[in-house]
Amino acid sequence: MKELPESVDSLVIRTDFSDDAAWQRICREVDAGDGEFFAYVAYVNDREYEGIGIEDLTALGRRGPWRGFLFAVDHETVANPEHPILVVDLVHEPGRSFRAIPHEMPGIENNLSIANMDFVDFAESVDADGVFRGFPEG
Repeated sequence: MKELPESVDSLVIRTDFSDDAAWQRICREVDAGDGEFFAYVAYVNDREYEGIGIEDLTALGRRGPWRGFLFAVDHETVANPEHPILVVDLVHEPGRSFRAIPHEMPGIENNLSIANMDFVDFAESVDADGVFRGFPEG
């Protein structure tokens, strides 16, 4: 499998190619940000990565330039109406993952990129279904 592209932005890797319209919709949702902040991401839309799972994503993400995490748009992301994107830790607990709705991507990407928060802060704040929809108010 070829190496991931180098980027100063966080990578969003497409691993499901079943629905081009859904992929485009998900990218627009991520790009929309949360109204105040935006995720600095680079999209990897290459069939070379079709169907790869967390173990392979982790191994691939840990090769090459240093990355602390990556995002993946897999079958669950495409099939679920909320489009929960897979977030994979590459440093502290390599392979640990959770899902996040696109609206929450800016907070995750921004905070993890500058080490303002740790992966575990988000991973331990998911809802019962394993999806991060934001921190509880209060």
